Amino acid sequence: MMDATKYAPGYYPAPAGYDSWVKKDHIETAPAFCSVDLRDGNQALIVPMSLDEKLEFFQMLVKIGFKEIEVGFPAASDTEYEFLRTLIEQNMIPEDVTVQVLTQCRDHIIRRTFEAVKGAPRAVIHFYNSTSVAQREQVFHKSKEEIKKIATDGATLVKQLSEEYEGNFLFEYSPESFTGTEPEYAVEVCNAVLDIMQPTPDRPMIINLPVTVEMSMPHVYANQIEYCSKNLHYRDSVILCTHPHNDRGTGVACAELAVLAGAQRIECCLFGNGERTGNVDAITLAMNMYSHGVDPKLDFSDMPAICETYERVTRMHIYERTPYAGQLVFAAFSGSHQDAIAKGMAYRREKGEHRWTCPYIPVDPHDIGRTYDADVIRINSQSGKGGIGFVLEQNYGYNLPPKMREALGYKVKGVSDHSHKELSAAEVCEIFEREFLNKNKPLDIVEVHYAQKNGITATVTLDRNGQRKEVVAIGNGRLDAVANAIQSATGMDFHLDHYSEHSLDGGSTSRAASYVSLVWGDGSTTWGAGTDTDIIVAGTKALLSAINGK
Repeated sequence: MMDATKYAPGYYPAPAGYDSWVKKDHIETAPAFCSVDLRDGNQALIVPMSLDEKLEFFQMLVKIGFKEIEVGFPAASDTEYEFLRTLIEQNMIPEDVTVQVLTQCRDHIIRRTFEAVKGAPRAVIHFYNSTSVAQREQVFHKSKEEIKKIATDGATLVKQLSEEYEGNFLFEYSPESFTGTEPEYAVEVCNAVLDIMQPTPDRPMIINLPVTVEMSMPHVYANQIEYCSKNLHYRDSVILCTHPHNDRGTGVACAELAVLAGAQRIECCLFGNGERTGNVDAITLAMNMYSHGVDPKLDFSDMPAICETYERVTRMHIYERTPYAGQLVFAAFSGSHQDAIAKGMAYRREKGEHRWTCPYIPVDPHDIGRTYDADVIRINSQSGKGGIGFVLEQNYGYNLPPKMREALGYKVKGVSDHSHKELSAAEVCEIFEREFLNKNKPLDIVEVHYAQKNGITATVTLDRNGQRKEVVAIGNGRLDAVANAIQSATGMDFHLDHYSEHSLDGGSTSRAASYVSLVWGDGSTTWGAGTDTDIIVAGTKALLSAINGK
């Protein structure tokens, strides 16, 4: 049995009255995004990236548009140190990109960090120490004053070395395990650090309030952010930052609510990689804003390529249902969903809509390099006539009548159900062609001649199981005359219930597609389709297909 009595909230809410953010219903301007994939994400990999892999990943982050990238913990390993030196010495850092390095508030680690970052065109020195009650009591066995002194000693050394080493340095401080720290004490420590660093509006300092471990519901964290935002010294010279992890599965919510509450910057990883359950997902955050009309200044227009690079160099798998990026996030298997999507797409075309409002799909798949035919409508035994018809139309140009889509749907679902697999567009088309298109056995028309006599007179030569017969019949149109001829020659009892046609290709030699349904004397209905460069021949082939489908 699970025992919930051993657990109790380990967080410390902000004082009452710091919740004005709840009046906001959306993010109006995107925050600054800092990728921590190469540090926090990398240290969470089973096999950390090699130097070449980190360089490739860095270049991908730059291409996406990250202007701030935490490149590592250079005092942690030779690979981390070498990576940073390679970026600097080979001039691989673009002018508009700031690299960030992490260091604990420990003397030798801070010094090693400055050795690694010297000569960087622009770098953030991110120093931290843990301030939570649990860490103070269980790990460091230190008082609040002693913990604060670790922070201020670190700040003093960072400021001193920044004046001694070559480089253009900015600064960031994190009270690590902020979520387990009393907000008043966290503010006290941060203000002590700020008093040493003396930031200005021209050279602001980042104060990062990390969700090192998720402990509360997101609104509690937002209240803590608002409290700190309103009580930090030098507020016009502070960039308030959040770094959410995802232990409770609400990292995205924490980040979004933190922005509403005053956070101006987010540290995040692609696809939510990071320690334990991961960091907040940069893609989900950015695309959520994008879907509300806010430009995140990050480019995910080639999501498949980003996914490929990420999986290859991190050896991690992107879950198929990962928001925006997963292989199945735009996929609709359900018949009712497929029908709504197909109708939504048709509505956009008919109305020339710019604004995206398609049912079931929050963003246009084309915006991130996905396609409707391969990613949106997916066919299996759960699919409906709308989706199956959509696949045929998108890929092969066949615009089946609604009732014919239903007839094809039963055939397709039967195949998928029996084979227990998803069907490709090509397999759907093969079923359509096999069951409905240009079927000329057992009955075929060898030739037909028309005359304008008593309406339309058709002279039809039929071949039925190898036996030929010529018959003449009258109708109110060519297809009606041919149908009457067939009934006269064979004794079949049906009437023409539906006929439609459309062009299948472009150009003067384009094919026509025709669709016919017949209602038989016993009450059953059959459907047929025909294609030909001659619209009359296409209709005749569709009629034959419907007859041969009986």
